[in-house]
Amino acid sequence: MRRRDMDFDVHDWVYLKISPMKGVMRFGKKGKLSPQYVGPYQILRRVGKVAYKIDLQNKLASVHPFFHVSRLKKCVGDPTSIVSLEGLGVKENLSDKEVSVKILDR
Repeated sequence: MRRRDMDFDVHDWVYLKISPMKGVMRFGKKGKLSPQYVGPYQILRRVGKVAYKIDLQNKLASVHPFFHVSRLKKCVGDPTSIVSLEGLGVKENLSDKEVSVKILDR
């Protein structure tokens, strides 16, 4: 009764929901602290009433590109402004090394 109809247009940006299960590795993520959503990805076309084909990256080429509407979440904002973690020097455990720039006082 509390469901709402979700509808996406072609070229919309969406997040893909992955189900974190204990001991199961999907999309290269494993464990309880893995993210619930990955993306954003662009919708290429609509297939039927409730399925969409999304543009997956090369590292996810082994995953089938068609997903049910319940597995997608609308991306709010500009997805081109998202900063990649590769250029920031962030490690796999999301930590970084503090580097002092200048000592101000002794």
